[in-house]
Amino acid sequence: MVGAAAGAAALLALAGPASAQLTEIRIAKGFGIPYLPITVMDQQKLVEKQAAAAGLGPVKGVYMQLASGAAMTEALLSGNLDFATGGPGPLLTVWDRTKGNLNIKGIAAVSSIPVYLNTINPNVKTIADFTEKDRIAVPTVGVSTQAVTLQIAAEKLFGKGKHNQLDKLTVSVAPPDAHNAMMSGGTEITANFTSPPFMYQQVKDGKARRILTSYDVMGGSTSFILMWTTEKFFKTYPKYFDVVLAALEEANAFIKANPRQAAEIFIAAEKSKLPLDFVEEMIKDPDVIFTSSPQHLMVYAEFMQRNGAIKNKPEDWKAVFFPPVHSRPGS
Repeated sequence: MVGAAAGAAALLALAGPASAQLTEIRIAKGFGIPYLPITVMDQQKLVEKQAAAAGLGPVKGVYMQLASGAAMTEALLSGNLDFATGGPGPLLTVWDRTKGNLNIKGIAAVSSIPVYLNTINPNVKTIADFTEKDRIAVPTVGVSTQAVTLQIAAEKLFGKGKHNQLDKLTVSVAPPDAHNAMMSGGTEITANFTSPPFMYQQVKDGKARRILTSYDVMGGSTSFILMWTTEKFFKTYPKYFDVVLAALEEANAFIKANPRQAAEIFIAAEKSKLPLDFVEEMIKDPDVIFTSSPQHLMVYAEFMQRNGAIKNKPEDWKAVFFPPVHSRPGS
């Protein structure tokens, strides 16, 4: 589907726009704390602010909440979106499949967030202890960041070629449903590889224990959400590209300086029932980093290329991103 959409979009790209001016910039976002900088950009009207500062006239940021990085990429390829956001896997996949035609690349990272593999099974101390009686819930089997991270962990433990050793135990369940299923103790799900707020809630409840984090697997803080666009947009609208990047940087600085206000923004925007103190605590977790610098992307890239998920291996992380972010300390 990506290939067909890419071909159609490539034909449209040849014609180009009649004018290199925009009145709106369409940005996709997902749900939860990992997307907080995008939420702040929206609620604080930072695209509008940065566009005015750049002398571009009235420009509106339009934010579209979509369920997955794959869905965002399809919207981007069909011309219904300007900037997609999602995990390392979707970015690397679309970079690989559009290399040499649409040349979709990253604009920047959005957040580095650890994801926890938690379990309610007292017999499981490491991933080697899972048995046929266990089921590990991930957002999407074999595709989501959690699923790929679990495969990397399995490869490290069981050896190359055995990265899918635990795939038969994984099931695709949306994070809220997976959380409820595991914590109820009444389903087959005994483990959940999940993100905030669920990973924190599970451990805080006392019923579940953390046995692994994505940072353990990757060797340090790792990008969880990134942003990408087409080469056409980058070349045709460079000033608007810079506006989005500047708005993202301003959002990151705002969150760092005003974590409680950022928590209030999140609760209002998401209509969340989570306590304000709890949300602020998540935002202030030293492991939760809102940064435009890509972190440990190459670990994913090397793993995905080695196991056939992508054909092309980027020479370094900069090959996957447009030049404006190259000065950042990435990996």
